[in-house]
Amino acid sequence: MPLSRSLSMTSLSGVLPAWEEAELPVEDLLLFEVAWEVTNKVGGIYTVIQTKAKITVDEWGENYYMMGPYFEHNFKTQVEACEPPNPVNTCISNSDASFVLQLTDQLGDKLNVIGHFHEWQAGPGVILSRSRKIPMATVFTTHATLLGRYLCAGNADFYNNLDKFDIDKEAGERQIYHRYCLERAAVHCAHVFTTVSQITAVEASHMLHRKPDVVTPNGLNVKKFSAMHEFQNLHSTSKARIQEFVRGHFYGHLDFNLEKTLFFFIAGRYEFSNKGADIFLESLSRLNYLLRVRNDMTVVVFFIMPAKTNNFNVESLKGQAVRKQLWDTAHTVKEKFGKKLYDALLKGQIPDMNSILDRDDFTIMKRAIYATQRHSLPPVTTHNMLDDSTDPILSNVRRIGLFNSRNDRVKIIFHPEFLSSTSPLLPMDYEDFVRGCNLGVFPSYYEPWGYTPGECTVMGIPSVTTNLSGFGCFMEEHVSDPAAYGVYIVDRRFRSPEESCKQLTQFMFSFCQQSLRQRIIQRNRTERLSDLLDWKYLGRFYIHARHLALNRAFPDKFKIDPMTEGFRYPRPYSVPPSPSASIHSTPHHSDVEDDDDDEPYDEDEEAERDRLNIKAPFCCFGIYPDPGPSQNPDSCSEAQFNCGVPQGSILGPLWFSTVLGKLLPKCNTL
Repeated sequence: MPLSRSLSMTSLSGVLPAWEEAELPVEDLLLFEVAWEVTNKVGGIYTVIQTKAKITVDEWGENYYMMGPYFEHNFKTQVEACEPPNPVNTCISNSDASFVLQLTDQLGDKLNVIGHFHEWQAGPGVILSRSRKIPMATVFTTHATLLGRYLCAGNADFYNNLDKFDIDKEAGERQIYHRYCLERAAVHCAHVFTTVSQITAVEASHMLHRKPDVVTPNGLNVKKFSAMHEFQNLHSTSKARIQEFVRGHFYGHLDFNLEKTLFFFIAGRYEFSNKGADIFLESLSRLNYLLRVRNDMTVVVFFIMPAKTNNFNVESLKGQAVRKQLWDTAHTVKEKFGKKLYDALLKGQIPDMNSILDRDDFTIMKRAIYATQRHSLPPVTTHNMLDDSTDPILSNVRRIGLFNSRNDRVKIIFHPEFLSSTSPLLPMDYEDFVRGCNLGVFPSYYEPWGYTPGECTVMGIPSVTTNLSGFGCFMEEHVSDPAAYGVYIVDRRFRSPEESCKQLTQFMFSFCQQSLRQRIIQRNRTERLSDLLDWKYLGRFYIHARHLALNRAFPDKFKIDPMTEGFRYPRPYSVPPSPSASIHSTPHHSDVEDDDDDEPYDEDEEAERDRLNIKAPFCCFGIYPDPGPSQNPDSCSEAQFNCGVPQGSILGPLWFSTVLGKLLPKCNTL
């Protein structure tokens, strides 16, 4: 489902730099995009391809094709079957990779073909196309290196030892050497190699020994509302639904004020360390102490991470049943009260409040109150876990002692299942749930891009990310002060785990100190960044990658000029949304209903100031141009690469043949 946002003066339309690259003659080209996740949802690549499809079709029309695995269920639910419109296609065998060979033979010089391959599963297409000298421009994109994901999952100190790993040995020990060789060969065979973020570019340069030619950040298909600032109303509506769930889950222990309660969440694949759940839990323990001592706010934290379960927790289901029973009881008494009050007023009488409710009404209410009594603490998890004793989240909850007791200001709810509007427990889709939360927390250690904070941004919800995630690096690159716009970036690359944990705790505590007005202002600012993540802007990097591939495959036909892209969104002029910008020696108490800030604020005026103060575009964002045949692509220093200085990555024919000659004999499957 397309994510939606408001259409307002605060959007960046007209502010983003104009696209000046020459348009490709798409009528004379065919584009094939190949990936294992075409109509086959496994991870984030599915979202990339699905959300990017519209702008690609708008550009290429019927000359754009996707290729992926055939699964009957996916075909029936996501694909509309049709007969080939061109009889030429019916003559082509689809028995193997020979498809492109036969296609290019039949096309001759009429049309040029571009093949864009995603991840190692599509790697054979690149390797076979180049080894058979098929006249096709090739682009290979890695969304995360295979070995990098395995090393981080094993709790390796990955980023501090990038240049120290014996990658052949590490791949062999993890039984992935054949797949690693396939990935590396595909990277070196492609005319253009791309990654999705600067941090993954650094990783790829070490793991795969080739620096990316283009960084292609992941975008979203941002659909706009016609009503102004409707995302604020949607936040209030969705938050009310979450509050109803919380009332049921904490029945009998609902001694905290829901109007002074914030909802935090973390979501994604259940990779405990990679997704940063370890540092998040430790920070929550410290936040709990700070809130108990210095603040009257309560934080309810949701962990939305699918794990092995056998059913809903009985206590969780009972809580929602009790809540509904109380609601029905209150509604019944309200109806009787309202009728008697109405009749008395019609007679011109002021009713006696002591007699307006009869004895039965009091009995019903007493029974309802008795039903809310609870002799156990509200459950930490909503489901029965199959591996309760060894589950990483539950084990750490036991270690830090956050059991949802009355004294805890941080409450934890582990929902080990994807959200669904048909759930009997929390009947909300993920998008509605995100809109109702106050802060998304994603302190990932290994996150090549990270769609979750991006989805928060386009819905106007502040989020926490890290400088080890592609999204975090992207925001640091584009926004002068990301925290002022509701994107808090934890430093997990150049700080120790303890320092990162302290920084995350401070971010969350500062957020809890904000007034209601400050949170509304911050959500407005966060939503303003939506255009940065729209494929209408980010799709241009894919356009450049394809143009560059054509230039290298067919240099006589296609010329290209160096691309200069990017800008920085400045810090807003108005009062900072978070007390962290001017931390007091003694943190003050925050009341969401009180607003001591009387400084005037005009959202549209602030947006106009931002427009006038956009810094000049900086050069060569995400682009590594051809250095010429004489330069060794490995000659550039790590320091140059990290700071984005243009450098080479194109491989000369001799160097390419040497590398491929070394790789192919090692990989028997090739």
